[in-house]
Amino acid sequence: MTNVVTPALYNEYMVSMHSIADVRYASAVLQWDQETYLPPKGAAIRGQQIATLSEIAHKLFTDEKLGALLQELYSRNDLQPAEKRNVELTLEDYERQKKFDASFVRKLTETINKSFHSWIEARKANDFSLFANDLSELVTLKKQEAELLGYSQHPYDALLNDHDKGSTVQLLDKVFNDIRGPLKDLLTKIQSRPQVDNSLLHRHYPRTLQWDFGMQVLRELGYDFEAGRQDIAEHPFTTNFNSHDVRITTRIDENDFSNMTWSCIHELGHALYEQGLPDSQYGLPLGEAASFTIHESQSRLWENHVGRSRAFCERYFPVLQQYFPQQLQQATAEQFYKAINKVEPSLIRTEADELTYHFHIMVRYELEKALLEGSLQVADIPVYWNEKYAQYLGVQVPDHKRGCLQDVHWSHGSFGYFPTYSLGSFYSAQFYGTAQKAIPGLDKKIQGGNTAELLGWLRTHIHASGRTYTSEQLSYQVNGSTLDTQHFIGYLHDKYKAIYDF
Repeated sequence: MTNVVTPALYNEYMVSMHSIADVRYASAVLQWDQETYLPPKGAAIRGQQIATLSEIAHKLFTDEKLGALLQELYSRNDLQPAEKRNVELTLEDYERQKKFDASFVRKLTETINKSFHSWIEARKANDFSLFANDLSELVTLKKQEAELLGYSQHPYDALLNDHDKGSTVQLLDKVFNDIRGPLKDLLTKIQSRPQVDNSLLHRHYPRTLQWDFGMQVLRELGYDFEAGRQDIAEHPFTTNFNSHDVRITTRIDENDFSNMTWSCIHELGHALYEQGLPDSQYGLPLGEAASFTIHESQSRLWENHVGRSRAFCERYFPVLQQYFPQQLQQATAEQFYKAINKVEPSLIRTEADELTYHFHIMVRYELEKALLEGSLQVADIPVYWNEKYAQYLGVQVPDHKRGCLQDVHWSHGSFGYFPTYSLGSFYSAQFYGTAQKAIPGLDKKIQGGNTAELLGWLRTHIHASGRTYTSEQLSYQVNGSTLDTQHFIGYLHDKYKAIYDF
């Protein structure tokens, strides 16, 4: 037998992967509907439907024939580099998924469905106990998942690796220890100065006008509405079914203008990434994001480096005055810029400023780590949460809805996701700094309404490579260095020194 790869062999692999992707994305459509339009009485059967599709996708992906095909392709030495990388990554995923049997996948999916709906009810009732039993069952399953996957030092490592390949407790402990002191020092400097007035953000902003403004911003920043849509959800999120169907959601508070606007821009960053992935790689690793951390780097880059920049304010504040003349007629773009960048310890992660945001993440990271190692029980989460918020942010948590029930992630089974928000923020500072060097006058261009060059640069240097590289490898490819939190600290220092004059 000659060692020649026939097109048919790789094509057979692609056909199998396309079929698996079709089933997975069909399930994703049902999950999107579940969080947007599903009537309450449809919840139980919807959970069954999603569980069935998840089980089918798992069986297809762990089929011995696919495993043999992957081994055969992997053994060849005449694949094209992109083809070889697809096979390597798929084989890695295959071997990981083989550690789960179909019954475990179904049980986990059904429990996640139950947990999501009990989380919704618990939030409505402001009562963590309504969520606790389902969450406890889910934590037990995630512990089992960690054991099945295996780990060398900490069970949380197994789940972290799902969200950012190579991420570990040891690495994250170092990152958060390195960043904690500088963030506290910067917060102390800011708190010694007169506080910014952000009352203009808390005037009454009608729902329909906020929606219209958000849609305009999304369109002008590059979101392709021919390949996506925006809806309302309890917790903003982005989902995709292919690069030509990427959907986002937001939420609106008529007395908090910032709630919707920067949720829109945050989800825009995720959506632009998904819309920029190569459609020729549908269902294959090179058609997927590098990691959840890099995904968050894109959302945080657009939300903060663009959406909270002085250039953005100078471009869009006059537009806002047209939408809301009574609320903003006496204000200036500079006042608006300072208002949206006010630094103040607060209760809600998604509404937190760029500095204190990372204390919110530390609370969740330490809590999840404790749950997985068994030093914290689900019933004790509210007390633990409240104590950590008092310790890190100096705020008193008044109730469960504004405390441990504020995030949807646990109900989705997404343990290990929260650290990606901080890591993504740190990477985003490096990416944006590199983009500024590569695109002369970038801030001026944003001020003039031109973000197309930035998007083009991101598409070329980050989006197009799919999962070719890990987060650290991609950072090195783009920035010439791996993660360095000093870029983020320097960015914050320069920004807030100008705003708070310290």
